[in-house]
Amino acid sequence: MRIPEYVPDPADERRGWTVHAVLGTTGAALVLGVSLVLAPGGGGGAAAGPPPQPSGAAGRGADAPGAVLEPLPPAVPTWVSVPAIGVDAPLTPVGLEPDGWIESPPEDVPGLAGWYRDGAAPGADGTAVVVGHVDNAAGPAVFYGLGALNPGDRVEVVREDGRAVGFTVYDIAVYDKADLPAHVFRATGQAELRLLTCGGGFDEDSGYAGNVVVFARMSDAT
Repeated sequence: MRIPEYVPDPADERRGWTVHAVLGTTGAALVLGVSLVLAPGGGGGAAAGPPPQPSGAAGRGADAPGAVLEPLPPAVPTWVSVPAIGVDAPLTPVGLEPDGWIESPPEDVPGLAGWYRDGAAPGADGTAVVVGHVDNAAGPAVFYGLGALNPGDRVEVVREDGRAVGFTVYDIAVYDKADLPAHVFRATGQAELRLLTCGGGFDEDSGYAGNVVVFARMSDAT
């Protein structure tokens, strides 16, 4: 994943956006938010068939249903569960490589997911990001089934403070990795979660063409 060039807008801070990006000048319109895309490469898992993809067109991050909950204080997440697709995985913090690519969880640990530590903590104010491989040379990895999720499915994140934070999925989309829209990582003033993995078409030389993105919002905390 990479964080591309970003030109900050002073209004972003008023909206509470959390941005960790390489600053630069673009010739196009102002890019708002953080765009993370999975790096090329890594196919594999052919024996299991292609991973499921979202059935509809690219989502717009529509408003989630349900009551708005007060965000929690930040705390490091340690575990993520997605019962609908059988995910029950430890989390490791990931940051950025010197060249601007976000670190991925170790590819040789297919059951491990990564929390982007320079963003929001799950359950805290802002949009938290959790990433995982879709597959590796041996077969399916932790987020292989991500594209099969549906609105209403549950994601649970356990944190170091002992809280278990539940999120309800409200949108699922697949985007070209070179054109991930700003709203994916936009802070909304609520506790949001994004799950990301590779998706779209696959090429042996360049890897997956896109990213599957799951949008979820905090719905309970115990």
